[in-house]
Amino acid sequence: MSSTYLSKLETVSDAIAKYMADIGISVIFGVISIHNMPILDAIARQNKIRFVPTRGEAGAINMADSYSRVSGNLGVCITSTGTAAGNAAGSQLEALTAGSKVLHITTQIDTEFLDCNSSAIHSVPNQPDMLKSISKAYFFIKSATKTLETISAAISSAISPPAGPVSLEIPIDVQLSQLSYPRSIEKPKPSRILISEESIEELAELVKKAKRPMLWLGGGSRSASVEATELINRGFGVVTSTNGRAIVDENHTANLGAFNMTQAASLIYSKSDLMIVVGSKLRGNETLNYKMKLPPLVQIDAHDFHGVRNYKTQKFIHGDAKEALQKLLELLPVKLNVDKKFHDDIQKARMLSESKLLETLGPYSNIANTLKDIVYSGSHPWVRDVTIANSTFGNRYVKIAKAFLGVHALGGGIGQGISMGIGAAIASEKAKAIVLIGDGGAMLGLAEMITAVSENAPLVYVLMNDQAYGVIENIQDAQYDSRRYYSKLDVPDFSFFCQSIKLPHQIVKDVKDFQDSIERALKAKGPQMVEVDMCSIGPFTEAFSGPPAGSANTKEVV
Repeated sequence: MSSTYLSKLETVSDAIAKYMADIGISVIFGVISIHNMPILDAIARQNKIRFVPTRGEAGAINMADSYSRVSGNLGVCITSTGTAAGNAAGSQLEALTAGSKVLHITTQIDTEFLDCNSSAIHSVPNQPDMLKSISKAYFFIKSATKTLETISAAISSAISPPAGPVSLEIPIDVQLSQLSYPRSIEKPKPSRILISEESIEELAELVKKAKRPMLWLGGGSRSASVEATELINRGFGVVTSTNGRAIVDENHTANLGAFNMTQAASLIYSKSDLMIVVGSKLRGNETLNYKMKLPPLVQIDAHDFHGVRNYKTQKFIHGDAKEALQKLLELLPVKLNVDKKFHDDIQKARMLSESKLLETLGPYSNIANTLKDIVYSGSHPWVRDVTIANSTFGNRYVKIAKAFLGVHALGGGIGQGISMGIGAAIASEKAKAIVLIGDGGAMLGLAEMITAVSENAPLVYVLMNDQAYGVIENIQDAQYDSRRYYSKLDVPDFSFFCQSIKLPHQIVKDVKDFQDSIERALKAKGPQMVEVDMCSIGPFTEAFSGPPAGSANTKEVV
């Protein structure tokens, strides 16, 4: 399918706005500035794309990232050049870690001043080098004649496996220049990785011999839900990364979920004779810093270098998760000859892991159980910042209904949850997003709550407020003789803050009141906040003090 662009389009900016609308982009996030005004003016005049004005570039990228994760579509962000592009860097690293389909359109000074140290306003040396370091790929539009072809190539790169954020620079004089002849441009489409048929055949033979075969599903296998579920129904067991949850229904008896580092999980691994790792990096914080003993491994991944990192594998298959598992299923019997007790053992391991986790939560087990019921049954996007509540129960215990509804800060950067909640809420078609944040992270992204109100984003912020960097205090207690330097926080009175920006607010001082509070918030229109006063409620039974060092337990960081 192609779209034709006639010479009546007066400027490059007009062509860009029309092209993005024509290929189905309906939402763009960003901050207006003098160097991106031509594009944003064209978007506004054409009135086909919703532009979400954010309070900062970092928030804009986070919103585009989470929008992409929940919708499955391309997330688009527009920033200005120089400092503005730099402001977006941390958030773009998060999108790169997650492999999100994001197009970051940033701008540049006039081409005549590029690379000449002229000190033009918003100019910055080596901006392309910075963008290349935080992007899957980098593109630059140097003249009007290649505008649409370059944008199409940039989008194709962003959506092709392995997906990731792509940066596109457009100088302001190019934005204002004219297109003077007709053009016909193909819609962007993902490229395909050619999978080795021989490798799939060899894998099928390994599977047929296995008595306790497992899948480890990561975020790179989110598109393969149907195929992964069919493998489970034929006899596989499954464990997931935190980003691979709900690819197989989290209530399936053979799904260990993201309880991937517990003692019960280690026992399952010790008796398994094959594990196929699909779309996962096997990150250190999910493998006890690579010290966890895993079964013999086969790895399937769109990243061609993942087969030589972290763990030794028997076989590495380069390819898209969905296609690779489809081909594998074609070569397998309807039922595998597996140990009849395998699925029962996995179910018991999950129940034991959940029970032990609840014991560590103390009064917060009430909140965890309430959220577990509400999030799954209501098919809510479940968005989490890096905070103790997420590191303990949010990442594993609270079940999500579909893989694309799970969003969290994979890179470990705090303060991104407020913005990610907005992108997820705008992408959600059926239910409000529930966004778990802490007071420490909130201080970094507080301004974007105003964006949530301005956009009437359908979400509920669950703010866990202990007036400190709680995990830092716990680490200081455990490793630094309780010397609590720099970890206490002065935070605003959130009831007053929310009142000032017209964000409805409730405070919970007793966990028994939490369920009624969140149910009221979910029924109300627009954004809401439910603040949990942890200072009134008290501590967890077991203090969470950071990542595991190499012994099987239930702790993790993000």
